[in-house]
Amino acid sequence: MSLENPSFNIAPYLAIIFKKLRDAVTDLLPIVVVIAFFQLIVLRQPLPQLGEVLFGALLVVMGLSLFVQGLEMGLFPIGEAMAQALARKGSLFWLLTFSFALGFATTVAEPALIAVAREAAEIASQGGLIASGEKAIRSYALGLRMSVAISVGLAILIGVLRIIRGWPIHYLIIGGYVLVMLMTIIAPEEIVGIAYDAGGVTTSTVTVPLVAALGVGLASIIKGRNPLVDGFGLIAFASLLPMIFVMGYGLLIFS
Repeated sequence: MSLENPSFNIAPYLAIIFKKLRDAVTDLLPIVVVIAFFQLIVLRQPLPQLGEVLFGALLVVMGLSLFVQGLEMGLFPIGEAMAQALARKGSLFWLLTFSFALGFATTVAEPALIAVAREAAEIASQGGLIASGEKAIRSYALGLRMSVAISVGLAILIGVLRIIRGWPIHYLIIGGYVLVMLMTIIAPEEIVGIAYDAGGVTTSTVTVPLVAALGVGLASIIKGRNPLVDGFGLIAFASLLPMIFVMGYGLLIFS
């Protein structure tokens, strides 16, 4: 469509872009204030490479704006739509299969998990816990990623069953953390810290939007379920089960 066309009004689009950029700046402002305070007041030193820092901050603002817009336009709607379509189909098998596959696939693609697994493998190699060499490092990192991905897939499957059956979430969460504490006692100490971190890195940029949309979409289509009460809570399972599975992986590797 030509910009000369009087029916085309660019103002609403500019307003949306400006709002997203403003929101991103607002979200990042506390981080900027903390860094500036400690750098200028506590350390009393100017920011190193100020030009690069400012350019990097600009890229972060633009990237965060695009990312949030992409979530709102793409990931959230498709997650809700697929959950509702599968629920209408009436097949529990396919709904649970989709839930597991979604949790597994999003976790395997999670950039934070890839980075943490690689770093953990390199440190384990340097500490003599695994064999040295690129092949051993890749194998250990892949094992960590697969353990976490399978656990997240199972966690989303259990969370979907909870929504369908109406199970109270606090019973499952309390029981899960009791199991985490028991696993902590028997797991090798070399894996405990990694396991606890794994519970955090799984709930990041790729996994959270799709999983949250799945829960909300499913709860909104099932009679007797409240999206606010029943739709959320899947992320808690996605953080809980990886700790258990990674400690189990450590028992296999280090014992």
